[in-house]
Amino acid sequence: MKDEIEEPSEPRARGRLWVVSELYYPEETSTGYYLTKIAEGLVNQFEIKVICGQPNYFRRGTRAPRREIHKDVEIYRVTSTTFDKNIILLRLLNMVTLCASVFLTGLRRFRAGDKVLVVTTPPMLPFAVAAASLVRGCEYTLLIHDNYPELAIAVGTIKKRSMLVSLVGHANRWLYKYASRIIVVGRDMKVLLEKKTRGLDIPIVAIPNWAELETVVPAPRSGNALLKELGLVDKFVLLYAGNMGRPNDLETIVEAAIQLRSKTQIHFIFLGSGAKKRWLEDEVENQKLDNVTILEPRPRADQVIFLNACDVALVSLVEGMLGVSMPSRTYNILAAGKPILALTEEGSEISHVIHEEHVGKTVRPNDISGFIDAVEELRDLGDQLAEMGKRARRAAANKYSLELAISRYRSSLSSLRYEND
Repeated sequence: MKDEIEEPSEPRARGRLWVVSELYYPEETSTGYYLTKIAEGLVNQFEIKVICGQPNYFRRGTRAPRREIHKDVEIYRVTSTTFDKNIILLRLLNMVTLCASVFLTGLRRFRAGDKVLVVTTPPMLPFAVAAASLVRGCEYTLLIHDNYPELAIAVGTIKKRSMLVSLVGHANRWLYKYASRIIVVGRDMKVLLEKKTRGLDIPIVAIPNWAELETVVPAPRSGNALLKELGLVDKFVLLYAGNMGRPNDLETIVEAAIQLRSKTQIHFIFLGSGAKKRWLEDEVENQKLDNVTILEPRPRADQVIFLNACDVALVSLVEGMLGVSMPSRTYNILAAGKPILALTEEGSEISHVIHEEHVGKTVRPNDISGFIDAVEELRDLGDQLAEMGKRARRAAANKYSLELAISRYRSSLSSLRYEND
């Protein structure tokens, strides 16, 4: 990758829009992928500029140019620490240095009348961007992927009735008050934000993320290279692919695997990384679980292989995540035509999708017996399981395409007036 600036291939549209995210191209982790596609999808409507950090997840170790133009998007990468994100203190240091750099870059680069779209991951980032936007006379839109402090409460980092929660709540009210609008990725998140912004009269729009329909397609499991490699072609396979972080209920899945170990036809695959992965590896080793396989993360280009390496895909969130987050991997599971078994609370965006499209089952987090029952019921469905898969693919194509999502972003952001129009 060369550290150089190329001229845009087409004239810029009127109105400058800054997209601010910790992660962006060439980072492939979900936030980086989605923000990259949003920015690139809006280049015909706006002059797009991006402020981001260096890759620190799947592409960690890659040193991207400090400034470049990629697909007609001008990218400014700030300097920050890139320590191990799974260690809380080091992750906090990464967040502080990133936000300080983003704030200073915003002060230097933003101009009066510019519009700013900032994703709320990490949680300090939108405050830095909001401050720079207000100083420079810009309007900012919040794109909420995770709600704080609710996420921290759900994973046990902070207590619900603490001074810190109260302080964060007051800070959020300030952040929301000056936002032009708020975009969330789930209907349950919209409900929560409407409560949190009551009295502020802030427009809130729900725009779900999307499936990679061109690259993720259904494929026969009988010819799946990963299942053949693992010797699981004849097993009933449940796949957990994605982040293994604190918000994910892996404990219920593992306990179910322990209780199902005697049913040798049922096998679990975990593929990914995160703060709970070491615990997962230790538990599988200590319990000698021959019915569990743990794999390292694989690139997005391999999704068509590993997402098709199962009969049922798993999605999980811990208790207390209602309205807080929506696992984006769900949409590519749909694209692969796979039924879903989700550990989630009723009313969550995941449960809405599964029940509306009739593509699987939901079980409340921590309900081990309910989860085991659901696994066995899905195993016994036979041809009905294949029908679920077909419905999943149709839902992805009809409701969760990139084109539809970009159209919604374009419509939402175009309703903001530009002073330089």
